[in-house]
Amino acid sequence: MIAKTSGFVNGVPRMLLQAEGAAIALASIVAFSWSGASWWLFAALILAPDLSILGYLAGPRTGAIAYNAVHVYLGPIVLLGAAVALAAPIGIALALVWSAHIGIDRMLGYGLKYGDGFTFTHLGRIGR
Repeated sequence: MIAKTSGFVNGVPRMLLQAEGAAIALASIVAFSWSGASWWLFAALILAPDLSILGYLAGPRTGAIAYNAVHVYLGPIVLLGAAVALAAPIGIALALVWSAHIGIDRMLGYGLKYGDGFTFTHLGRIGR
């Protein structure tokens, strides 16, 4: 039998994605602490990816594209790889802050956005 879904991840798969987000956030924060970078940098940049919300000023579809572009792990993974290859400590720190942000978002249930509006995410609807 095929389960009927609402188009969102729910139940155990949702809990697993949230746990995965928590694990990535924790690993990123621990790695950041080992990097020797300033915690002021962490504090200053932890919410920077949320500036992508400004894309919603151009409409829900554009907003979702802008938000999703900086809320997937591909960006920080590429940045981390390049920073390690180039021995660029600031790039490593930025990648770790970025991945920590995404992990915290996932842990809290903030998922990738659908073009229907800001509250429609792959982890369910935000708010009521």
